[in-house]
Amino acid sequence: MKHRQTDSTTARATPGEPDPLADLVTLPRPLYGSVHSLPNQAIGSPHRHAWAQLSHALRGTLRVETESGHFLAPPGRAVWIPAGTRHAVACSPGTIIRSLYVAPDAIPAPRRACAVIVVEPLLRELIQAFSQLPVHYDRTSADGRLASVLLDRLGMAEETDLMLPWPEDLRLQAICRHLQTHPGDRSSLDEHAGRCRVSGRTLSRWFQRQTGLTFRQWRQRCRLLAALPALARGERVTDAALASGYDSTSAFIAAFHDQLGISPGAFFQT
Repeated sequence: MKHRQTDSTTARATPGEPDPLADLVTLPRPLYGSVHSLPNQAIGSPHRHAWAQLSHALRGTLRVETESGHFLAPPGRAVWIPAGTRHAVACSPGTIIRSLYVAPDAIPAPRRACAVIVVEPLLRELIQAFSQLPVHYDRTSADGRLASVLLDRLGMAEETDLMLPWPEDLRLQAICRHLQTHPGDRSSLDEHAGRCRVSGRTLSRWFQRQTGLTFRQWRQRCRLLAALPALARGERVTDAALASGYDSTSAFIAAFHDQLGISPGAFFQT
């Protein structure tokens, strides 16, 4: 694989774009992620790697889509993608992505499922310092010890529920895609069920079985996640709340605290 020099690269999500890591058979080191050797682009077409991936946004918001869920990472959060997981990456305009790639045996007990983790200040600084190292860093030197500490912190990172479980049924997927695109849609469960030519009770049962959430819970989380990119851009809480389908700012703040255990303002200060 040829490496190319790059500065802070604005991520792009281009369907059909080739995977820049596709030519690698093994990683040059157990932890790989130098900013000077990776294009750090969002690859919008589904693909997979033989190693785990951690993607986060220095600016903007990125979304990782897998067969089992859609995972959202605003600044201060990152998505862990286990080795072999088929995924695609999308992002908001102006997003700057950083990615790390981790050999399957580099972390003693790696996460087996895709997850959004909290990038606490120490982990953020470790990632930034590591991104400046040469690709073939000396594993017996201070550079190698920095990589080891970074791997330890990755294994300890706290998980957060910034994800939407994704159903298998194509009819449910169509409803979910519509609600993601139109979070302010106020159609009732029965109205959605009618479009699928089933009863509201049947649709409710499908949602619960395939996502682990009720229709109401899934839509509430969808609306909450839809507001995060606007909040990350610095838009007013009121504007983000109304645009994502909430009746009032107070209702949005209550739902935000219920889901994430923190207020919107405090969330983006962590």
